Amino acid sequence: MKYGCGLLGNGTTGAFMVGLVCGLYICGGQGDKVEIIELGNWTITNQNGSLTIANQTLPLGIYSAFAPQVLDSYNDVGLRYLAYDNFTFSNFFQFDVHRFNRGHINLTFRGIDTVAEIRLNHQLLGRTDNMFVRYSYEVSSLLQAENFLEVEIQSPVVAALVRANALKEANKSVPPECPIERYHGECHMNMLRKMQASFSWDWGPAAPSAGIWKKVELEIYEVAVIREVDVDVSRVNSSHWNMHIRCFLDAGGGQDFNGRLVLYAVELLDRPVVVDRYAMKNISHLAPVIEFDQAVPIGKVVTWWPNGYGEQKLYPLHFTLKTWLGPDGPEVRSKTKSHKSLRVGFRTLELVEDPASDGVGNTFLFRVNGVEMFMKGSNYIPSHILPEMQTNEQIAHLLRSAKEAHMNMLRVWGGGVYESDYFYQLADSLGLLIWQDMMFACAMYPVDGEFLASVREEVRQNGMRLSHHPSVAIFVTNNENEAALVQNWYGTLFERDRFESEYRELYLANVIHELKLVSHSSRPQPLVSSPSNGKASEPDNYISSNPQDNQNGDVHFYDYTKDGWDPGIFPRPRFVSEFGFQSFPGAYAWQRSKDDDDDLLGLITHRQHHPLGNVPVIALVERHLPLPLPEDENYAEALIYFSQIAQAMATKVETELYRSLRDTPQRTMGALYWQLNDVWVAPSWSSIDFYGNWKLLHYWARDFLAPISIVALYEKSTDSLNISLICDQLEVDARKLNVVANVHLWSQLLPRQSTSWDVALRPNGVQYDKVIAISDLLQGEFTRTNAFLELQLRRGQDVISRTHFFPSSIAGAVGIEDPGLEFEIASRTCLNTTNVVRNSVSISIQVRRPAVFVYLELLKPYRYTLSENGFMQTTPMHVVYLTFDAPSCTRLLRKSDLRVLTVNDFMR
Repeated sequence: MKYGCGLLGNGTTGAFMVGLVCGLYICGGQGDKVEIIELGNWTITNQNGSLTIANQTLPLGIYSAFAPQVLDSYNDVGLRYLAYDNFTFSNFFQFDVHRFNRGHINLTFRGIDTVAEIRLNHQLLGRTDNMFVRYSYEVSSLLQAENFLEVEIQSPVVAALVRANALKEANKSVPPECPIERYHGECHMNMLRKMQASFSWDWGPAAPSAGIWKKVELEIYEVAVIREVDVDVSRVNSSHWNMHIRCFLDAGGGQDFNGRLVLYAVELLDRPVVVDRYAMKNISHLAPVIEFDQAVPIGKVVTWWPNGYGEQKLYPLHFTLKTWLGPDGPEVRSKTKSHKSLRVGFRTLELVEDPASDGVGNTFLFRVNGVEMFMKGSNYIPSHILPEMQTNEQIAHLLRSAKEAHMNMLRVWGGGVYESDYFYQLADSLGLLIWQDMMFACAMYPVDGEFLASVREEVRQNGMRLSHHPSVAIFVTNNENEAALVQNWYGTLFERDRFESEYRELYLANVIHELKLVSHSSRPQPLVSSPSNGKASEPDNYISSNPQDNQNGDVHFYDYTKDGWDPGIFPRPRFVSEFGFQSFPGAYAWQRSKDDDDDLLGLITHRQHHPLGNVPVIALVERHLPLPLPEDENYAEALIYFSQIAQAMATKVETELYRSLRDTPQRTMGALYWQLNDVWVAPSWSSIDFYGNWKLLHYWARDFLAPISIVALYEKSTDSLNISLICDQLEVDARKLNVVANVHLWSQLLPRQSTSWDVALRPNGVQYDKVIAISDLLQGEFTRTNAFLELQLRRGQDVISRTHFFPSSIAGAVGIEDPGLEFEIASRTCLNTTNVVRNSVSISIQVRRPAVFVYLELLKPYRYTLSENGFMQTTPMHVVYLTFDAPSCTRLLRKSDLRVLTVNDFMR
């Protein structure tokens, strides 16, 4: 059932408080509640019957059912035949037609991937074409004691081709048609409203999924059900917050109806709120919405803050709706009571685009609860390339890893999916703001009536579902499509006027228009694209000549031709919502993913989808690190390890540059690196691999995104270091702060020379401390090749933050020798948790000479974290703590279960 968005109420006039709500509303029995029956026990069969599997539960797809090994070896290509076939998902279920013999019964599909026909007892219910849309069908007249449900899902590859051919026959093209050959992908992803990345991306395989990726339910009710609730929280004055509440209903019949809504907010309000105005006044079945305002005393509220700035206090709201037909009220025990629960946070959020102080362009920054905040974080792609395989456990690990790395914003990228309710609920509780792309990425799209109608429903449903979350900071209608159009990525120049018109029709007239339904006073208006010039795009009707203008809006920046360890190559933008460098997952991850007879370098090459192949990774490594020759036995091991060092350092330098620019006239106020996570074991830009293990980048991000950081950026023109002290904290203890500059020799442990000076920190800002010439630090016996620098920010003797500067390439350094590294497993402890045993191990590492970028890897199929990784060891003894979850207490962990590498091992 679709529903409209009209019948908006007139504010607070229909809401009032009551002291006693009982009998009909709270104290009644269970018999009056809307009943939900989830359908299980599915069978999948392909078109010719050669493949069948029974007794399956949802969520379910063709790969997860028939080929769960699709992400191993070369199976992304070898098992592709599944995506070329049609499949029928069938369900035989019994139903008590005598018990449920009145009212309405919806058969509701929360998510079908993607193009399907649905039949109940051999009667066509409808067709689906959008995996992001909920489909509901009124089936009370079709249900029998025994029922047969069929969902016939068409091959997504064929379905996309059929649509592309239809456009071609009309002499229309909607590029791009096909990905580049290196992707091993499928064509015409933009023809379907499904996860765009499932047809392949530069970081992911083609695994064109098909299936039922969310629940299928029978909803049994008398008149209407609560579908979604939107709560727009705003600060109205010095004494009160306001909750502007809209309950969106689903009504099954063709009649207007009556209803009574009760809101319970036990932590905010002394008594329930009853919205009673529709007990006598009709609710339109065409546009069933109940809307009202509710004031909340400010003294009842603890403000919600992003991660690192304060508490993430959330308040539960529970809504109970009773609906009926006619003036006599609901009948006893009829299915008239519907419920919805959610949690809200009280915060204000603005996107500030004021004229910049440098006189060129506008600022682009987020102000939360009146505080201007630097947004630091990453880009989130789906946690699995098969949407039905995404789990709460995976999501929780990724989001908690982001919080642990001091991130305060994640960008949900537009080529994936609108994430689950659990994702946004967890983001709320962790204080992770969400930059929410709508699901359009790197393509032009059709604008025929059927396609646009499907898009409008998609935007309505997902906007309503997500809008109440305090974590959702901003909606953006697409990823990179304005830039693709303007910069002619896909050959659109030959029909530029048509493509511009269609772009505006899709995003302005449809996506933005539908997002207005969930417009909030406490959320900025949607952006049309990312990157874009933001407010400065308005005079151009949102297609600017340069969507990557550093003086306006946000930018995406990648440059693989220059040295990523050099801060001088990077732009000085207002906000960077994408940037990054590739690396390879650890060697053990590759071992888990490949077959025994697979050649490792061959598999890496197969899974490297970057148009330039491995050249950018190798070029960056060779600038700085002693990469062996390809014919050397240790080449693959070194390439994997060094790729992670090179990625971590480049991303560190770029991020630190952007953070250091926040209080300059350029006012850079956001850095979201690409990308947080992976969908398989492959070369990618991620900081966390497919198995959930942190790459070196994520360990380093925990340091370079810390609330207080020391930054030392090399300025080539003056041969000096710019020292900046960054502080995100709103209040800071400025006592006993000092910086220590240590000069180390590559050949000896411990600093050989130290200089210190007192410093200050600027709360929620950057203290530009000093500029130091390299020649002032490296004198006498210390040269660019035999020494390196360590800078520490201390409070007294306690190190708050540290950074290093390497005056020469490490490959060309003089004095790096075998560190004589030895390690022991010093202690083990185990803690039983709900599902697994948490193993904690301390590892004692001893060296006789400096060990460069010490790298530890657990060679067991467990997800693990280390207290640090990829560190410089310049002291004789260092202890690292390893934590991993396993089915049992692993007391027999051996030294052979750990791989320990240093750059020293590869010096020639």
